Formats: sequence, C-alpha cells, structure tokens
Amino acid sequence: MPFVGLLLKLPHALDAAMRRDTGLSHFEYLVLSALSESADRTRPMSELAEIANASQSRLSHVVAKLEQRDWVRRSACPTNGRVVMATLTEAGYAEVVATAPLHVDAVRALVIDALDTDQLQQLAAIATRLLAAIDDQSADSDRAGQVGDLSEDRVR
Repeated sequence: MPFVGLLLKLPHALDAAMRRDTGLSHFEYLVLSALSESADRTRPMSELAEIANASQSRLSHVVAKLEQRDWVRRSACPTNGRVVMATLTEAGYAEVVATAPLHVDAVRALVIDALDTDQLQQLAAIATRLLAAIDDQSADSDRAGQVGDLSEDRVR
C-alpha cells in the first residue's frame, strides 16, 4: 500500500537529508525547533517529549547530546522542583536559525515539489482529518486509562 510506504520512508528521507545537510538528525532539529517556538525558548521536558512524540528516555538522551554542544540547558522548574525544564541557548537558537532553511528545503524537495496545488490542498485536508481522528483516539485512550486508574484506587 503506498500510504504505508510513505509512512515508513518519509521520516527516514527527512532524517537522511537533515544529517547530510546540517549534521543534525531530524529529531534533534525538531527538539531545537520546538524550543525556539516557545516562550523564553523553554519548555518542560515532558511537554517537549509530547511535542516530539518521543519517550522521556529518548528525549533525555538527545537533549544530553544537545547539551554537550551547548545548544540546550536543563534546569529545575522554579515553581516545581520535580519538573525538568529544557532551555534553548543562544548558540542553540543560532543553530536553529541556520538550519531552518535547510529543513524547509528538504520538506519542499520531498513533499511540496512532488505535488501540484490541488494535491497539496487535498493532502492538507486528509492530514487534518487523520490527525483529528488520532487525537480523538488518544483522548479516548487517556480517558479510559484515567477511569481504570480510579477503579484501581477504589479497590485498594
């Protein structure tokens, strides 16, 4: 099925293009980009993991690599010491600014340029509908988990 092939190949193609053109993995770029778009260029690690669609473990490993490059800094949340915050440094912001056009070029080459205007509009409509369905299913799963958690608490 072509759709399954797209789901499997597009992430790899974006990652290969980013590694070739910037030296960053696509995931590393997404983490830096997400931080650059937040207030004060800072987000809780848990929120960043959700945005990047990654486990806390994977995100922690990647953020450690970005810290070694002095692009990200981790710190305790000033209002809740149990929460770890990730902050994009000035050097990290400069990296995002430098690599963003290359990311746009990769997306354009792999997706945008391959489709005409009508196909892009169709893709946007289809993607919007699929994302809504995924979000609805995730919300249903979250609610089911919460109900299960409550039931378990009552049993104890």
